[in-house]
Amino acid sequence: MAESPSTELAPPGGAPGSERLDRQTILLGLVIVSGTVMAILDTTIVNVALETLGRDFSTDLSTIQWVITGYMLAMGTVIPLTGWAVDRFGGRRVWMTSIVLFVFGSALSGAAWNIESLIVFRVVQGLGGGMLMPTGMAILTMAAGPRRMGRIMSIVGVPMLLGPVLGPVLGGWLVEDVDWRWIFFVNLPVGALALALAWWKVPHDHGEHTAQALDWRGLILLPPGFVLLIYGLSTASSNGGFGEPSTIAWLAGGVVLVGLFALHSLRLRERSLINVRLFADRTFATAAVAVFFVGIALMGSMLLIPLYYQTARGEGAFAAGLLLAPQGLGAATAMPLAGVVTDKLGAGRIVPVGIVILVLGTVPFAMVGADTSYWLLGGALYVRGLGLGCTMMPTMSAALTTLSRAMVSRASSTLNIIVQLGGSVGTALLAVILSRQITDRIPQAAGGGAEGGMGGIPEQVREQVAPKLADAFGHTFWVALILTAVLILPALLLPRHGAHENDTVPDAPPTG
Repeated sequence: MAESPSTELAPPGGAPGSERLDRQTILLGLVIVSGTVMAILDTTIVNVALETLGRDFSTDLSTIQWVITGYMLAMGTVIPLTGWAVDRFGGRRVWMTSIVLFVFGSALSGAAWNIESLIVFRVVQGLGGGMLMPTGMAILTMAAGPRRMGRIMSIVGVPMLLGPVLGPVLGGWLVEDVDWRWIFFVNLPVGALALALAWWKVPHDHGEHTAQALDWRGLILLPPGFVLLIYGLSTASSNGGFGEPSTIAWLAGGVVLVGLFALHSLRLRERSLINVRLFADRTFATAAVAVFFVGIALMGSMLLIPLYYQTARGEGAFAAGLLLAPQGLGAATAMPLAGVVTDKLGAGRIVPVGIVILVLGTVPFAMVGADTSYWLLGGALYVRGLGLGCTMMPTMSAALTTLSRAMVSRASSTLNIIVQLGGSVGTALLAVILSRQITDRIPQAAGGGAEGGMGGIPEQVREQVAPKLADAFGHTFWVALILTAVLILPALLLPRHGAHENDTVPDAPPTG
């Protein structure tokens, strides 16, 4: 067996007898956040620049979308490699290498001379960004110990929940008042700071890393399988929905490859790229299902809410980003408390409450109109933020507490893959539904995907059809609400005991 990196990364204050986060662990968490915030921001910061990029590069939206899709596909491809890389090279080396690759891709993207070069450079950026979050989570979870998992996950979750809020605000300001290239160049000083902090604070990896050889067969099956799935989901929002033969073919190909990998992993066990036997642990499997639906609720809403403000209400990208801020404030309010409750009482006691709050915060959007009060929607977004803060990171921490530390790096990367897949499903599904709802109500908007159809409505026409647009959004929000409410089923199965019962972590993975 490979030597567990947990023994190398645990800070001196990480003894299991202490419930509070010591100063060193808090500093380590802030260092990790300084790096992960770049990748999280970049999943949304480019969205507001699509129109400007299309104009500058004289290309259409279907091509420009690859600036985002290429980034997401690269992230999905590289995430499965993270667990093996941490075991083989150590968390510190993988973390710093990821930062360098991400910053390098950012610099190239900012200097792009045509749309083709920009798409290629965004792929490079995504390769670095895809490894930042799971590597950072692995470093922190192995350092904190199970007793303090909820608290440390609350620190990691701050950029995950605030990024989709701050990204559009920062991107809108840079595009409108500076230059679109700075949505990439802004990562250079942040990345330099994150690299310096990592050099100073991320613990050195002492001892030899003797992880098994890379699972090449798994590498051939799993990442391409995820690429096909994510690509199929991305085409569903612009090519007529999930009934298109091409979309079905892409999704079917992805399912086949992922299924073949599952059979391969069952045979290879812990030597595989991702050990599917992790799902034999009931807590991990339950939390994984919940995390998938959390991804749908979070990323799906990040598609709908700013589009409602911009299309049905005529707000600019910067204003729409500002109107999203209450959700981030709500998440920041709830996450520290949720971490403490998770550690003391278990995720099964806080996550169901968070889901109820999240559903209540979504109801006003399901009943939205063309002149719904911004104060009401702002309050609803704050409530949604409270629900997200009580849901996402407690669920992820519950998934890791019953596993051996030797399995933490692989398990955390698996959870990040599931979150991304959930977000892709939510985004594609809700985009298809919204597009169809708008086309049914406003025939002149037909002829493109959700974004393309709405973008083609002139301002004077938009004012006349605003009630119909709002009705289309309301119908789509009802679907989002139902997908969020489904979360209650796995949430009720999460552990209802504190982490103190799991202080002694087994040295070997559960056999299931």
